[in-house]
Amino acid sequence: MLLKSSKINEFRLWGLLLTMGGMLIMIIGLAGVVFDWGAVGRIIAVIFLILGMISMLGSMAIYFWAGMMSTSAVALDCPECGKRTKMIGKTDRCMFCKTILTVDPSMAPAEAEISDEGNIRQPETGSATTAIDSSKN
Repeated sequence: MLLKSSKINEFRLWGLLLTMGGMLIMIIGLAGVVFDWGAVGRIIAVIFLILGMISMLGSMAIYFWAGMMSTSAVALDCPECGKRTKMIGKTDRCMFCKTILTVDPSMAPAEAEISDEGNIRQPETGSATTAIDSSKN
């Protein structure tokens, strides 16, 4: 569970990795010019700068895509930590406490119980899977 995150945060992570990777590729490419490797160094610099630029443009596309998905995501309060989180699809994780959330009661565990608010909630001793009743929204 340490490396699991919500879907929106996963997209943002990949965008950040592409940004950092693109900058690193561009910095490596500049070594051809900085260390004065002649014509070969300039060709290496151009190739690496183009690859870094492509990586940066890919990062921009991923950030744009994550932003568009974030605007249409279902915003709800996490039953475990009480913080406002966004959910994409039928199942997702809380952005803060990593609790598995779902809007489909059929995907909730069999031993889950329905609270007075209409949320399907698993007992505290089991895993933290929670189903949110979306018919109230």
